[in-house]
Amino acid sequence: MTVNEETGGPLAGILVIDLSRALAGPHAAMMLGDLGARVIKIETPRGGDDTRGWGPPFVGPEDAPQATYFLSCNRNKESLALDLKSEEGISSLRALLARADVVIENFRTGVMDRLGLSTADLLTLNPRLIVLSITGFGHDGPEAGRAGYDQIVQGEAGLMSMTGAGPESVQRVGVPIADLLSGMYGAYGVLGALHERDTRTGRGKVVRTSLLASVVGVHAFQGTRYTVAGEVPVAQGNHHPSIAPYGLFRCADGFVQISVGSEGLWQRFCERFGIDPNTSELATNKERVINRDETIRVVERAFAEYTAEKLLEILEEAGIPAGKVRSLDEVYGWEQARSQGLLVDVEHSVLGNISLPGPPLRFFDWEGGAEVESTRTAHLPPPTLNQHEESIRSWLEGGE
Repeated sequence: MTVNEETGGPLAGILVIDLSRALAGPHAAMMLGDLGARVIKIETPRGGDDTRGWGPPFVGPEDAPQATYFLSCNRNKESLALDLKSEEGISSLRALLARADVVIENFRTGVMDRLGLSTADLLTLNPRLIVLSITGFGHDGPEAGRAGYDQIVQGEAGLMSMTGAGPESVQRVGVPIADLLSGMYGAYGVLGALHERDTRTGRGKVVRTSLLASVVGVHAFQGTRYTVAGEVPVAQGNHHPSIAPYGLFRCADGFVQISVGSEGLWQRFCERFGIDPNTSELATNKERVINRDETIRVVERAFAEYTAEKLLEILEEAGIPAGKVRSLDEVYGWEQARSQGLLVDVEHSVLGNISLPGPPLRFFDWEGGAEVESTRTAHLPPPTLNQHEESIRSWLEGGE
């Protein structure tokens, strides 16, 4: 598929200029590309996006190694290398921005101004432009100038204090969740701004988020534990702080996870495993949470005679939500994951055919009394550096 081929999707016809690097901004741009937008990634001629060098692992030939990190967040994009310290580079970028619907940047506060691309400059050049700007700690406030790196923000935003085996062994999340969430929130904000522009105002807008804001934004019930109840959550391993039994439990040959999220499920669970549901101090969820250690002991005693495989069968028959802990090779080999489009094949210019984690959204139309899937299925591979210079410049000059 060529970069100019119509891909379909809800954002077909939308042009996104991706000035960002690393993960937060590129993830937002990739999400928009997954929805059908045309995304042009602007990279420095000297090595491109930083993530092109983040490894190992690297794959491919020794003279053109490809970082799997870069491959994870740059599908459905074209690459154009521009030196933004040169007059020619800025001129080319301004020509792109004049045609664009969205620009994404995650520079430190003030960098865009120094490039001559302040908010005023951008919206004067293109009054319909949506500007997505992502920073580490926010664009203003006493610590606005701090550089934002995922693990640092996981700590600063409280997430690490709630993750891990206990208060003395806090852990980061196993993926760069602050980066990913800020990219998701950024894409969400762009969609809202595009809708407002196209249905109400006809004008562009600046959308701002940060790694800090994105993590605080998903504190969920842990946040209100503090803001309303005055409790400070701490890490407590693989068990839910407000529901019991809900977590990872030992059995004869390993572990299974269960979620007993209602009193009805507790009654059913107890009936199946010969437990008195009215056992002292375990009769209600509140009591089970307060007496968590005893709850775990009772459940693991009931599970001790079963293998994980047998236990999962029993739990499914009883209607108790349960599951195992899969490694990533098991996830990507799982037919359920594949059925949801969570693995896609693309033809990379250096690596040939490769499989990538796929987009998490699917779309359906209603035609002739039935659902017809309209999800984008043909995807562009992550580009090599400056791969699309010729086609982009031809397009800017009015060619095809």
